[in-house]
Amino acid sequence: MKVAVLGATKGMGRALARAMAARGDALFLLGRDPAELAKSGQDLAARGAKGVGHAPCDLETPETFAPGLAAAETALGGLDAVVVTAGLFATQDALEADPRLLGRVLDADFTGTILFCEEARKRLLARGGGTLCVFSSVAGERGRKPVALYGAAKAGLSTYLEALDHRYREAGLKTVCVKPGFVRTSMTAGLPEPPFAGDPEGVAATVLRAIDRGTPVVYAPPIWALVMLVIRLLPRFVMRKVKF
Repeated sequence: MKVAVLGATKGMGRALARAMAARGDALFLLGRDPAELAKSGQDLAARGAKGVGHAPCDLETPETFAPGLAAAETALGGLDAVVVTAGLFATQDALEADPRLLGRVLDADFTGTILFCEEARKRLLARGGGTLCVFSSVAGERGRKPVALYGAAKAGLSTYLEALDHRYREAGLKTVCVKPGFVRTSMTAGLPEPPFAGDPEGVAATVLRAIDRGTPVVYAPPIWALVMLVIRLLPRFVMRKVKF
């Protein structure tokens, strides 16, 4: 596949890009740090990726979206898929204490991500279709105390991706909404680790299968589908008392 990846320099995005490289996909990296993009490009080329290039793109800077995706199309000679793993995270306490940080997280994880997806959607449909794979989160499945604000952004993103799938699947756009549970990355470093925590490589394998199959929603690790089913069924009075 010819794939543009936003967020391939660390964590789950890097693991997914490496899995794609290992099978020989052609990759183009988008991100905000040129040095990290170049370093990741060299790593992926050494692992088998074809034609790894990169361009600046930042979810907090919408004017970079069109030029970044245009550069990917030109370098790859087209696009089969666009993958979005980038985003911002902060704890509930940090977000409540810092309105400016809260604004950044909401802007990047909801508004910025949707604006980027809209640009990607138009380009993929103009070529007859393709796959748009976007990382949301189980934090958006239900209102929960520890992720009230971060979860709100992800809930909105997940709803958008579901609607996008309903609206454009018949036109050839396959939307894949990834809902990771707790995964051991730099983003979660220092946080209490719950049961069923996963690793980036395991998540990457699950997501790659979903991309190939065009699965609309994928939980990673897969056990989180069951965990979130239980949480969705809990009565509100129970959710008020529990800490998760």
